[in-house]
Order: sequence, then C-alpha cells, then structure tokens
Amino acid sequence: MIGHFRWLPNKGPAGTKFRRFERIEMCLVRTENKIAKIVRRSKNHQPAARCVAVMQKKSSMLQRFRKTGTVLGALIIVGLVGSANAFDGQPAPARSIGPQDLSPSEALRAGARQYYSGDKSGALSSLQYAAENGQPMAAWKLGEMYAHGDGVKEDDQKAFKYYSQIVREHGDDLPDAPDAPFVSSAFVALGTYYLNGIDGSVPKNEPRARQIFTHAASYFGDAEAQYELGRMYQDKNNRMAVRWYNLAALKGHIGAQARLGETLYALGKSETKKARGLMWMTVARQQATGADANWINDMHEQYFAVSPEPVRQAARSLADGWFERNRPDMLTAQQVQTQ
Repeated sequence: MIGHFRWLPNKGPAGTKFRRFERIEMCLVRTENKIAKIVRRSKNHQPAARCVAVMQKKSSMLQRFRKTGTVLGALIIVGLVGSANAFDGQPAPARSIGPQDLSPSEALRAGARQYYSGDKSGALSSLQYAAENGQPMAAWKLGEMYAHGDGVKEDDQKAFKYYSQIVREHGDDLPDAPDAPFVSSAFVALGTYYLNGIDGSVPKNEPRARQIFTHAASYFGDAEAQYELGRMYQDKNNRMAVRWYNLAALKGHIGAQARLGETLYALGKSETKKARGLMWMTVARQQATGADANWINDMHEQYFAVSPEPVRQAARSLADGWFERNRPDMLTAQQVQTQ
C-alpha cells in the first residue's frame, strides 16, 4: 500500500505537523540573519565568550529560540558562535549539518522532502538515520526502495531486514495507531518473502507466511493480507478462501473481488449462486487497471462464456446494483459512454 499508502500526507495530523515545521524553519532563518549581523559587528578574532555576551544582550532574539524548542534552533546558535572563534581563540572548522543533527522525526521529514524532490541519494541517508532511531515509516520506505530498486540497487535481503525491523519493534502497536498502515504493510511484505523465499538467505516457509498474513489480516484488518490468505486457502479449503476474499472484497480489493467471484461460482450449486459469483467477477473487471486487468478480463470471459443467459442477466443486474451503492461515479461514467 505501498505501496498503497501515501506517506507524509498534506492533510490530517501529519500534514499539520509538516506545515508547522516549515513555519518554524522560516522563523529560524530570519533569526539566523539577525544574529549573523551581531557577529559581523564584533571585532575580528574576538573570543567566543564575547560573542555570547553580545548575543545575550539581544535577549528577545534568544527567547524566540527557546519558544521554538527545536534542535534546529540550537544548531543555528552553536553554528554561528563556533564560526567566529573556538574557545582557544582559533577559528573553528566548518561542519555541514547532517541527518544526525536532527531528531528522528525531523530526519524523516527531511528524507521525504528529498525523496519527492528527486534527491533519492540524500533521502537514503536521512531515512536510514530515522529508521535506526525508531521511525517505522522511514524503515518501511527503505524496505520499499530496496524491494523495488527505487533509487537504489534492488536488494531483497536489505528490504527483508527493514520489514523485519518494523515487525519486531511495532508488531503489537494498536491497529488504529498513526503508523499502523505501514506496520501492516510490512507484515504483508515479510509474509510474501517467506512464501516465495529469497535465494541464499530466506528459505520458503509457507506455515510462517500464513502465520504472518493471519496476524496482519486479523489484527490490522489489512486487505492485502486477507487476499493473500484467500489465495493460500483456495482449492484447499474454499470456504476459508471465501471468508478471507469476502473481507478484502468489501474493502475494495479488486483482485479479491475477482477471486471471490471465481470461488463462489465453483461452489455454486444453483444459478442464483453462480450469478453471485459472476457478479463479483463483473465488478472486478469493470474496475481493473494495469497488470490486473489482463488476468481479471481473462477470468471473466472464461466464466461468462459457459454461463447460461439467465445467469448472465442476473449477474449484470447484481453488478449494476453494487455499483449504484458503492461506486456511483463509475455507473454514471458508463451511462455517459453509452449515450
């Protein structure tokens, strides 16, 4: 979710914190300029203690730093005083500010800005620092980057390490916690690695994969985990498959809707039940895009071709009712296209 989830959204609590951070940065930049003027007025090569004394006279400006309460504000003070002279009277060496100079949450925000601006190399450093200091969102993003070769060389072992870290440190977080979507997504990714294995490092372990998917599906209510459980049970225990597919389908998971329809059709002993299965395949086909569209279209055509006309008509009617209740926007679009 992932890759279906938006990280650092512009709306909601996370977006409010992000905008507040930007306002603090602007305030600190203006204050930095004022303090720089004080330092320039002082004599060249004066001891650092005199710089401090001059700045202390400007108590109103220092008070602004106290109000912000941020690490960044303290860094600006230290950087400006140090740039005049060290305590032994010698010029202090210049040092760039890195992720380690920020709090983990600030490093996470910095990494997000760098990532979306195209600086994925810079984002990597910031996100690594944030992940090492307890930010599950940063660890999840790093896992996604290594899993898909996004700005880095694809490396499933490193992705596995970051997903494992999230599960180990946050697996018991509340399902409605702010970071819960990233935690549940990490469970799904980890379960997929156990299901398929990683050459030379992680052997296939289907029972372990099922255990991980079950936790994400039951505790976090993750639709992708529910879908994966349905696939594991299909053709082995179709009733369990229907249970998990149905939960994911009701959340809008298109793949689960198609598989649910297929399973219901296979279990159906009457035309009514088969029509119910074909309805779900129709709903999925009309929503499917990208790579999913190919296999879902093929599946629908296969079952539509062998269905008698009463089943086809009933399935179309049921599908129209579903779209009217759940996706009226698509129903309107279809009506416009047929006019």
